[in-house]
Amino acid sequence: MSATDPGPVLAVVGWSGSGKTTLLAFLIAELAARGLRVNVVKHSHHDIELEPPHKDSARLRMAGAAEVMIASPYRYAILRELRGESEPPLAEQLARLAPADLTLVEGYKWEPLPKLEVWRPALGRAPLHPDDPLVVAVASDVPAPAGFERAWLDLNAPQDVLRWLMDWMAGRAKVSKKQAVNGG
Repeated sequence: MSATDPGPVLAVVGWSGSGKTTLLAFLIAELAARGLRVNVVKHSHHDIELEPPHKDSARLRMAGAAEVMIASPYRYAILRELRGESEPPLAEQLARLAPADLTLVEGYKWEPLPKLEVWRPALGRAPLHPDDPLVVAVASDVPAPAGFERAWLDLNAPQDVLRWLMDWMAGRAKVSKKQAVNGG
């Protein structure tokens, strides 16, 4: 891992309510416990409010600052107001991150990245994998369909998903942030 090769990127995709965040929280905790550095990019379709409106940093941002950095001995955050600009592409967001052993991207199903799909048929939504060849694995609460040729993982056995992810990181097709920003 270096500034020129910041590590593999895997998107975790699926419909709202499928369990992506629950699975990600488990995977990140397990990977971090093994001493791995994991970055996450979480896409949201909603407005993001990270601070109460009465706090100084929010007041400065609302006064017109383009970016506000909030810094403490525990963490820092940079809030950038787009003020009508387009949402930055994922490539730009990935480039802002420090190198890591793995960067997980929640959402961004349209991006040309290797993907782990979380799919629960009970949600009544069609799976993504039939139409997306970049889905390298599916974690589901139902058995794999006959003839399915990619990895099919039991969503109710997160240790199995973790084992698959560790194998994928160790030797399967890895996509670095640089490759991801250039179309995978």
